[in-house]
Amino acid sequence: MEYVVIFEKGENSYGAYAPDLPGCGVVGETLEEVQVLIAEAIEFHIQGLREDGDVVPLPSSAPVQIDQGMLSVLIPVPV
Repeated sequence: MEYVVIFEKGENSYGAYAPDLPGCGVVGETLEEVQVLIAEAIEFHIQGLREDGDVVPLPSSAPVQIDQGMLSVLIPVPV
């Protein structure tokens, strides 16, 4: 599976979140750090959903609207 991730650059940091996984977001000092953190956060988030017996949202195929200063990428997640 691959989830869409939105990366944003702030004044002094970077952030990333997965729109299909509400509550799954990270902040870091560099883009490289945030890329690692969001991949880990997605895996952890999905693991927690499964352990709690909740439904894991499937990745959407809908286009993602992004603003200037944002970047949208797909992050693969082991099933």
